[in-house]
Amino acid sequence: MSTLEELVNWNYEQKCLKAVEALNKNGFKAVYCRTRQEAFDYILKEAREAETIGFGGSLSVAALKVADALKEAGKKLHNHNTPGLTPEERLSVMRQQLTCDLFLTGANAVTLSGFLVNIDATGNRVGAMTFGPGKVIVVAGHNKLAADKEHALQRIKACAAPPNAKRLNLNTPCARTGLCADCNSPDRICRITTVIERKPKFTDVHVLVVNEEMGL
Repeated sequence: MSTLEELVNWNYEQKCLKAVEALNKNGFKAVYCRTRQEAFDYILKEAREAETIGFGGSLSVAALKVADALKEAGKKLHNHNTPGLTPEERLSVMRQQLTCDLFLTGANAVTLSGFLVNIDATGNRVGAMTFGPGKVIVVAGHNKLAADKEHALQRIKACAAPPNAKRLNLNTPCARTGLCADCNSPDRICRITTVIERKPKFTDVHVLVVNEEMGL
């Protein structure tokens, strides 16, 4: 690793550690992971007692390739992005995620003050993050860190929503231009904005802050 790479890594590490400290103060169980392998290992350990596991459609979680390992371990997976599902089956899976033993998801942004900031289209992800599952594990790469709520929302509108709309082949202005137009398109994905400032009262939320770039 070059001197420049070491400095960049050190800078990200300090931000990750600051976010972890703040998240823990806010009641979450936050863990600093130096690599995505550490996040993978943590999830497998926490999933040992779980029988049903839901997936919130996170690219960060998908990048860990943890689903195959959990399936091999005999877990029942609730993944609404499973190929071949009808719209009705997909909706049914989303509802099952709300009562699963373990829910795995990402975050659009994590502030250095320990807030989880997300924007959803349907609400299945943010709904499961706040109430229902026995345990929630949120995976966030260092690219998801933001100074505060305002910068978190700016980050989501600029860096997450447009490429996600394009990835999903949606007919929105941002999917064509890469820029948020605060549109009224029927395909608009920015419909539900949540800021989780403290651990939800009845939900065990773990946040893995990974010192790697993960997801959008």
